[in-house]
Amino acid sequence: MHGSQGYPGRMKSAAPGALNKFQTWQQTTFHALRWPHYRRYWMSQMLSLVGSWMQTTAQSYLVLELTHNNSAALGWVTVAQFTPSLLLSLFAGAVIDRMPRRRILLTTQITLMLTSLSLALTTHFGGVSLGLVMVLAFVAGTANAFDMPARQSMVADFVPREDVANAVALNSLSFNLSRTLGQAVFGVVAALGVSLLGGGNADNISRLAFPFYLNVVSFVVVLWVIATLPFPVRERGGHPAVLDDIREGLAYVRVTPSIRYTLMLLGLLSLTIINFNVIIPYFARAVYGLREGGFGALNAAFGGGAMVGALWQASRPNPLRNLRLGAVLLIVSAVVLAFVVNIWIAGVVLACCGFSMLTFLISANSSVQLTVPNALRGRVMSLYSLVLVGSAPLGALVSSNLIAQHGLFGPKWGLCVLAALGALTVLLLWRRIPRVLPGRK
Repeated sequence: MHGSQGYPGRMKSAAPGALNKFQTWQQTTFHALRWPHYRRYWMSQMLSLVGSWMQTTAQSYLVLELTHNNSAALGWVTVAQFTPSLLLSLFAGAVIDRMPRRRILLTTQITLMLTSLSLALTTHFGGVSLGLVMVLAFVAGTANAFDMPARQSMVADFVPREDVANAVALNSLSFNLSRTLGQAVFGVVAALGVSLLGGGNADNISRLAFPFYLNVVSFVVVLWVIATLPFPVRERGGHPAVLDDIREGLAYVRVTPSIRYTLMLLGLLSLTIINFNVIIPYFARAVYGLREGGFGALNAAFGGGAMVGALWQASRPNPLRNLRLGAVLLIVSAVVLAFVVNIWIAGVVLACCGFSMLTFLISANSSVQLTVPNALRGRVMSLYSLVLVGSAPLGALVSSNLIAQHGLFGPKWGLCVLAALGALTVLLLWRRIPRVLPGRK
């Protein structure tokens, strides 16, 4: 009887303990959001990105529908979208360190909104083609070559240094929460498009214009927030000549091993295994034969795992501790995915892929952000974007050809080859990847 009388007491004491742990985790994970300007920016970006991910998913589906499930077409659209980053990222970094960030972001966001509107109208009224999608992807990619490093470097504008790593993780959380939501609702939105734009015909390509229209609307919020945020005055580094600015940023990376080897690992993995914008759509349509709902759900599973990875990283005090772990888990998950035939299990494995990829990417981004001085931040982050996004064109061509249904290896073994190349990269750089942040033991 004595033991049973003590049991309710233990239950009462356990509940407050669990509540305290949850509150501590919440405060640790989301503490950068206590800064009001960053909180406004973060919330507006998440809303806008939901629309952007709906568009990305719809565009992949549209390309596969236009080309009868041709993986190479997906690869070439990716080339068109990310080649501008390869060509312009270094120049963009010098521009970002010289010009007001508000002007840059307003220009890029308006350009992206106009490309979305063009894609919506041409899809709606039957004028869309693979060539047009590639042209619009190139224009959007040009805007993103400036937009991405500008947004990444502005984190330090709204939070103090001790919150930068958490803010980077929360940026990735918003990116992947919006990915999950945008891709999950794609099937619902496309179904609404059948009745609203497709005349009730489930095969009418006009139905895919509806996600593009919704994305146009989402840009309005982020444009208003950017126009009204009080951007602080940034210190201006560099020399009068743009080329001198670029050389200074490159020289800094060259003499900073922690950044140099992190970027090397990032670039080589981006060329091999970090090509899920090609892998997931092709497996969903060509391997599993999914329509809009399943197509969006499989993409959303990856985004859900990425969201969990971002949440986990947001509570980590030292982002570098998971740099190696994320890379290894990503490679193992990709190999498992290659041999999965059940769609539900594939969703779980893709969630693991998303978790490990975000664990790796946030660790890499945070370590660079916490090392670089403010005067060089735009140029170094543009180099980061160059490595991550600029390697996408070649990576997309390599992955789309390796996993092609009628290619040399086929989807299963092609994905294994990509994972093997990624594993070789990790092994070669394992001892050179930094383990601690500057100033820490």
